[in-house]
Amino acid sequence: MTVSIIGCGNMGGAIAGALREKEEFTLTGYDIDLTKVERLSIACASSAEDAIKASEIIVLAVKPQIIPQLYDIISEYNEKSYISILAGVPLEVLEYRLDADNIARFMPNLAAGARKAVTAIAYSQSASEAFRKAAFDIASAFGSAFILPEKMFPAFIGLSGSGIAYVFQFVHALAMGAVEEGIPYTRAVEIAGDTLESAFTLLRDSRKNPVELASMVCSAGGTTIRGMNILSEQGFDNAVIKAVRGATERSIELEKSALESKEND
Repeated sequence: MTVSIIGCGNMGGAIAGALREKEEFTLTGYDIDLTKVERLSIACASSAEDAIKASEIIVLAVKPQIIPQLYDIISEYNEKSYISILAGVPLEVLEYRLDADNIARFMPNLAAGARKAVTAIAYSQSASEAFRKAAFDIASAFGSAFILPEKMFPAFIGLSGSGIAYVFQFVHALAMGAVEEGIPYTRAVEIAGDTLESAFTLLRDSRKNPVELASMVCSAGGTTIRGMNILSEQGFDNAVIKAVRGATERSIELEKSALESKEND
């Protein structure tokens, strides 16, 4: 499978690094800063157009404000298949601008470089079954992939795309609590991280409800129930729910802006 990645910054570079490890992919990259491609040890195209010509599947990994500069070039190659990781650019806009049958929209989170990204996938209605499978295989190469209706993408962003930052903040807060009690910050972060990993492993393997597992830790009159009560008093659940909702609403705003731009074209 030949794949070209246009835009080899943090996310595009992470995707390229993951695909490079798989024998089934032959990669070409293009970035206005060619040194970013050279660092990936993949074929380097001299232009975006050359990158498109080189492959069957094109991954659009540029920033959303850059993509309008490429639409005219891309639309000349509508026989190609396209995967977009452009934030806030819905399939309706991509179908209109790219004029291609095979289009997939990816929404990965930050962990692509660690091969642990969580990626939502939606396809254009005209996408072939062969392309759908190929796109899913590409997403699975750098983490887990979930096929979702595109209307759920804003909620997915609130849950995962932005939610990963909430997890980082939670780890920091846990560590700072331990620092206050005498554990050095670096060691506290390590312990907090391992605690999150152990919690998720138990959640995944036991297939129990998170509330059920939390109740198992809370012994009568013990340490955990006191901490849980403080989290409740401080509005922990409500703050997290509002954070997911806020990111979801902002994602909807961005998509509406992209659609309005298309309608005003």
